[in-house]
Amino acid sequence: MTNPPTFRSTFLLFLLVVTCNQLIGTTRIQADERPNFLIILCDDLGYGDLACFGSKTIKTPHLDQLAEEGALLTSCYSTAPVCSASRAGLLTGRCPSRIGVYDWIPGGHPMHLRKEEVTIPQLLKKVGYQTSHVGKWHCNGKFNSPAQPQPGDHGFDHWYSTQNNASPSHENPKNFVRNGKPVGPQKGFSCSLVADEAIHWLSKTRDAKKPFFQFVCFHEPHEPIASPKALVEQYSTATKKGEALYYANVTNMDRAVGRLTKALDDLKLTDNTFVLFTSDNGPETLNRYGGAWRSHGSPGPLRGMKLHLYEAGIRVPSILRFPKHTKPGQVVDRAVCALDLLPTVCSLAKATPPKDRKLDGDNFLAALNDQKIVRHTPLYWHYFRSVGTPKAAMRIDEWMILGKWDGPALGPGGSVRPGDMKHIKTSKLVEFELYNLNQDMGQQTDLAKKHPEQLDKLKKLLVAKYNEVQAEGPVWKLPSKKK
Repeated sequence: MTNPPTFRSTFLLFLLVVTCNQLIGTTRIQADERPNFLIILCDDLGYGDLACFGSKTIKTPHLDQLAEEGALLTSCYSTAPVCSASRAGLLTGRCPSRIGVYDWIPGGHPMHLRKEEVTIPQLLKKVGYQTSHVGKWHCNGKFNSPAQPQPGDHGFDHWYSTQNNASPSHENPKNFVRNGKPVGPQKGFSCSLVADEAIHWLSKTRDAKKPFFQFVCFHEPHEPIASPKALVEQYSTATKKGEALYYANVTNMDRAVGRLTKALDDLKLTDNTFVLFTSDNGPETLNRYGGAWRSHGSPGPLRGMKLHLYEAGIRVPSILRFPKHTKPGQVVDRAVCALDLLPTVCSLAKATPPKDRKLDGDNFLAALNDQKIVRHTPLYWHYFRSVGTPKAAMRIDEWMILGKWDGPALGPGGSVRPGDMKHIKTSKLVEFELYNLNQDMGQQTDLAKKHPEQLDKLKKLLVAKYNEVQAEGPVWKLPSKKK
């Protein structure tokens, strides 16, 4: 016969149940308190294209408001001066050339973000996050094909994406794919359609009990540009061909950002959502190709444009609103980079960054308190088809060193062609330029001869990093050149 429970045993059982419930409740609270992430990436936006970054012409009231509520990141960098490489670096926290995304990816090209790479959404899914990609993908050439990994293979639960640009233009695109199924012809402008999908996922599709990571990638203001007539008419004083179209395009994208941030407000998600707005690279070089006559982006005070390794190619207008860490109207001028996003997000989400591979970024939260970021490696960029002679760059504190290589001048815009891999894997850095960005953000004065000791120190670091990344980058098999 079983002995009846005593008061002491009953009380101990009661305490155990209460304690377990408290622990479970604490775990839930901690999980709920982890932030959501909304990363908004636009395409080819110039450093001088937003009113809050100094534009006197383009109207961007919603982004200006986001900046007033959060922080301007005035020394924020993309991971490359060209689109596919920039996106691959952001998702992995690794230099694009290290992972083999050396340039933009044309449709059908073998180059892609390989399946063995580890992305932010993959890491966050392991700790209970829901993930969504909406808009431009551009991390493979064989889009929506089993021949290469798709957004879903890289950790996105839901995706509504295009391989590259909205086609035939931003207006009434026909080339979106939702979770593997072509959507077909649509009515409206790309940024509005992207915002519609993002908001629907936030409000109707996701599990509201779980935190989320949403990557919203606007096609604007990349060519081929199309803009609402009413917005174009707001810029009637524009004098150059295509100027009003471009300005209206940025304003239309700004409206879409406003709809996204309003959705966060309506869903009461604002206070616990990390919102980062940034660009994949600098503004398109006007008339680089015949169809680019609508590209009127401004580099502001910076040197260069898209495809340059000078500042305007990689330093991009960026805004961060994260109420627990940013102050309204704050300006952060410490150097941060999209390479830093993976370790920063992992720290906030209590996820573990990959330990079996080199990362090129670091947690940047210290910069929001005007503290120095503890970097295990300096910020670094490489682009073998850059406009201008520098093919590699490195920033340490206020110093930026750029290196020229002994390989051929291949010219911009060609992606990776037959014969290019030999140069990518064997060319060496041989000449260098040096700039103090605190004194000369426009990079007008090369200080290489004036500061030989500083040059020598940074040159050794740049060459070592270049050699390391060059050695790790994979070789793509491309058709041989036709004789």
